[in-house]
Amino acid sequence: MNAVELESVTHRFATGAPAALDGISASVPAGCITGLVGPDGAGKTTLMRLMAGLLQPSGGLLRVAGLDPVAAGDELRAMLGYMPQKFGLYEDLTVQENLDLYADLRGVVGTARSESFARLLAFTDLAAFTDRPAGKLSGGMKQKLGLACVLLGRPRVLLLDEPSVGVDPISRRELWRMVTSLVADGLSVVWSTSYLDEAERCAFILLMSAGRLAFAGPPAVVTSRLRGRSALITGIEGNRREVLRHALAAPQVMDGVIQGSRVRVVLRNAAQQPNPAALAAGADARLELTAPRLEDAFIDILGGGPGGESALAAAMPRVTIDSGIGGAVISAEALTKTFGAFTATDQVSFRVPQGEIFGLLGPNGAGKSTTFKMLCGLLVPTSGRASVMGIDLRRHAAQARQRLGYMAQKFSLYGNLSVRQNLEFFAGVYGLRAGARLAKIRGMIDTFGLGPHVDATPDSLSLGFKQRLALACALMHDPAVLFLDEPTSGVDPVTRREFWAHINGVVAKGVTVMVTTHFMDEAEYCDRIGLVYRGQLIAVGAPDDLKRMAATDAAIDPSMEDAFITLVERHSPAASGVAA
Repeated sequence: MNAVELESVTHRFATGAPAALDGISASVPAGCITGLVGPDGAGKTTLMRLMAGLLQPSGGLLRVAGLDPVAAGDELRAMLGYMPQKFGLYEDLTVQENLDLYADLRGVVGTARSESFARLLAFTDLAAFTDRPAGKLSGGMKQKLGLACVLLGRPRVLLLDEPSVGVDPISRRELWRMVTSLVADGLSVVWSTSYLDEAERCAFILLMSAGRLAFAGPPAVVTSRLRGRSALITGIEGNRREVLRHALAAPQVMDGVIQGSRVRVVLRNAAQQPNPAALAAGADARLELTAPRLEDAFIDILGGGPGGESALAAAMPRVTIDSGIGGAVISAEALTKTFGAFTATDQVSFRVPQGEIFGLLGPNGAGKSTTFKMLCGLLVPTSGRASVMGIDLRRHAAQARQRLGYMAQKFSLYGNLSVRQNLEFFAGVYGLRAGARLAKIRGMIDTFGLGPHVDATPDSLSLGFKQRLALACALMHDPAVLFLDEPTSGVDPVTRREFWAHINGVVAKGVTVMVTTHFMDEAEYCDRIGLVYRGQLIAVGAPDDLKRMAATDAAIDPSMEDAFITLVERHSPAASGVAA
């Protein structure tokens, strides 16, 4: 028996409304991990909720473990675990109190209860944290606790809606290992994800677009269609961002991304290749075929990426600023922040020149967000100095904030105001007046496609449009420095490319960018990366420099994710023999 059967499943949220799901038919195999992938608004979460029995299909037939999720809801819930995007952990309750609550809800009592707690705490490595409030756990530990809660009662089918959003590569790999071990014990898993490298590990995928099923099958089947069409532009002498922009404008190219010192492209036709030297890459540039990835196939199915031009950047004036300390626009000098006896950031120093993209990376709880907030003027350092454009943030934080743009990690716009009202509010905060204010608001609405949503509240928008609105508000005043705290967390590859076209475009106008991210392919866009662990800066360099630092005889060409994990593990207490 298959884990899930879908026959012409349709769903509309209102009579006459467009179909959120339009005739989905597929068989999801049992005993494996099935990846549910697609762009923002494809219908992934709606399908998950139908499987969980939280919504009733408008039409068609749906069976989970052979049961109708609505008609046989009580029976199905006994064998189903569902972890939604915003999992309902109670942050003021401890780890143990959350487990107690979910055990009560699932009717796990007596010996089975104590045995389940012992098994799950060992499985998630949370046994030492049972008295810690859930709100004080790192992102990865919260996801582990969420997984433990949905595994109470030993479900046969597990539905995970984007469980790895917002967690670092180490926690993501650990979560994947845990779920893989559950499958080995006979569990069937449907895993919704915006990470295509993650979906590539699945045995089976459902690829959705605009409420329809675009592909169902093993990832290797759809990836094989791109053989001979994925290539790397190597030997680049010029600016990688300019090479990417030229490549995306070439008629032979349908998609492209930056990959360290190289540019990765997807060709429209294997027989037609662009001349790399003509893409501003230099006379020594070469085009080398490479193995296709699922992300290449994903973009191909959707008809190509969004291109490399940015209307936002085209309308932006060139940035001219006075040099800061030592010519740096952003400067951290022995930056330290303590909270009581805990040192979140410890003697961190680096400088970022104008027009550079500097990535601040690290595991959850490593101290990168604390460092980031001190450089935005949102936290006062305990010691050391943070400055932006030569402005000391300890003394003149308000002055600096008027000249920088900030996009928060957690969506921080006003949920009770409409999209237009949010834009108007931020235009006012940044001092835009009269005609300039109206022109900028109209420009942001057009650039980010917000027209159909101007009267909606941000809370009603999809994640992709929320992030577009947040970026529009951060750039309202044409800032000279832009701070982006996980700007594309949870968004699909198409939206991510759109964001980076804008970021690359404003950098070309002289804007300096600092970005944090857990998405390692995104880190490849950075000119340099600072890797933070246990409050300290453990490595600084270009993406390819960090890969070379992490290379071993067994892995001579590590990925950015491999480099992140290897460098952090080298500096872990276990590696140095120090007790945690």
